[in-house]
Amino acid sequence: MTGSFLFQAVIYLSAAVICVPIAKRFGLSSVLGYLLAGILIGPYLLGFIGEEGEDILHFAEFGVVMMLFLIGLEIEPKNFWRMRKSILGMGGLQVGITIVVIAFVSILFELSWQASLAIGMAIALSSTAIVLQTIKEKGLMDTSYGNSSFSVLLFQDIAVIPMLALLPLLATGTTEPSEDAHGSFIENLPIGFQTLAVLLSVALVIVVGKYLCVPVLRFVAKTRLRELFSASALLIVIAVAYLMELVGLSPALGAFLGGVVLANSEFKHELESNLEPFKGLLLGLFFIAVGASINFQVIGQLPVLVPSLVVGVILIKIAILFLVGRFFRMTTDQNLLFSVGLAQIGEFAFVLLSFTHQLSIIDQPMLDLLLVLTAISMTLSPIFGIVNERFFLPKIGTRESEEKPMDTIEKKSKVILVGFGHFGSTVGRFLRANGVEATILDHDSNRVDLLRRLGFEVYYGDATREDLLYSAGADEADILISAIDNPDVTLDMVEMLKKHFPHLKLLIRAKSRVDAYELLNSGIERVYRESVDTSVRLASDVLEMLGHRRYTTHRQAQKFLKYDEISLRRLAEKSLNSEEYLLKAREEIAQQEAQLKEDLKAMDVINDDHWDSGQMRKDRARG
Repeated sequence: MTGSFLFQAVIYLSAAVICVPIAKRFGLSSVLGYLLAGILIGPYLLGFIGEEGEDILHFAEFGVVMMLFLIGLEIEPKNFWRMRKSILGMGGLQVGITIVVIAFVSILFELSWQASLAIGMAIALSSTAIVLQTIKEKGLMDTSYGNSSFSVLLFQDIAVIPMLALLPLLATGTTEPSEDAHGSFIENLPIGFQTLAVLLSVALVIVVGKYLCVPVLRFVAKTRLRELFSASALLIVIAVAYLMELVGLSPALGAFLGGVVLANSEFKHELESNLEPFKGLLLGLFFIAVGASINFQVIGQLPVLVPSLVVGVILIKIAILFLVGRFFRMTTDQNLLFSVGLAQIGEFAFVLLSFTHQLSIIDQPMLDLLLVLTAISMTLSPIFGIVNERFFLPKIGTRESEEKPMDTIEKKSKVILVGFGHFGSTVGRFLRANGVEATILDHDSNRVDLLRRLGFEVYYGDATREDLLYSAGADEADILISAIDNPDVTLDMVEMLKKHFPHLKLLIRAKSRVDAYELLNSGIERVYRESVDTSVRLASDVLEMLGHRRYTTHRQAQKFLKYDEISLRRLAEKSLNSEEYLLKAREEIAQQEAQLKEDLKAMDVINDDHWDSGQMRKDRARG
């Protein structure tokens, strides 16, 4: 009974439902919650998962593939091309130095140079799943830490291909037969034909994605069956991954390429929304399987060696990553996030190490030790990140503001502005021009340094942290303005502010109407959609170009905004995907247009020329 599929499903889901909320409750990442869940139900604690845990791990690795596809969807090809220097530079330098250093240390432990080189290649890799999931949860993808981490991880995924090709050349014994042995249908071809097959496969992904997938998705979209579109999205990812596997390439890399190809299509957001639930579930399953794969028997047999190796490997990787970041002129705080964030060994190490053992480059005891080392480093990674953020970044980062003359700055401003991107900078500059010095919080240290040079009072850090807000004077401030562009981070911050700083008047930016609904339903009264005013102003300019009077148009624009705000609050009470919402929305639109027409009829339009130029008045008089 315990081996049945349904029982295993209940165990995995129950562990996730219990452990992840507990981890979040204590301010930990969801990744750590999943890993702890895996350790708890694994074969060495409660024993709910046995040998089948390894099979689950291979299946759940597809979550990493899906994550890379979704990341590719967010990167336009031209932007990907711009990143080539950081991908090749930072990624190549990190992988190269790590392989050399780890191989040298392994040789000192009297391992053969072949085994040392293979181990160096495995340890040089970081966990794409853990790092990108953590960056996304914290909303740091647009920072130099996020961009640099993504570049290095992408290079590592690419580097897996030549690593797998190189390992057979290091084989010193008879290869062990295995059903899971790495291979592809082109592995017996001459190297020239293998290279041609790989290039043709990449070209096929690009051509099919551009000229076949988009027309097929258009055809499927006409059926208006959401489940069929979900099936089509899954088919694209699975087909690309399978094609890459056939020619010996990384399925995750192929999925990323497929996502980049479709990034400019009109189905970008629809693909994201359909695949996101699958990705989240599979990634969670992957992290649970990693936690369950930790072999506590090996730890018990080597109680000193295993922890020493884990700490040693992590410290070596941190040092190398920090030097790479310093070479590429990353600021200290961003470099610390980058170095600690990528210090673990990645999921592709499981593949490389297993293949290395099949080639008899390393023996079974060494394989067990390295697999434990990999799993533990992945499990400890979120903990190291928390320690770094809580204890090191506040002291080493750029959180403290520069000293300025007391008559030009207030240490405790009555206004706090969170986020200083294109939206927040406009708000901040307008306030400053009118004599209001806001305290600005931002998580991008490069922006922080720029703001200081411009003379703004600024703190670096995560505005969802209570201690940072206290240091910025939130307990004494009157108003907090959120200009953050990440809706999930905004909602988390709002909940924390309502709990710890209930006296603050909150003015919150919303990226869309849907985000505004969520904020209104969470109790926020002052919600500002970032595009609505600009959209109405553009439409007003169109009316003026068509000969409508300026003052009349201005008054109609203000009334439109007023009616739309009232409508927004009424619609927020309805479920977004319900038929009731659609009926109410159509009713609100019709009512709003009718009201504006009635208002226009009631105006004295003939004499309403206060803002028009003298020449326009003469032209109208002659007409």
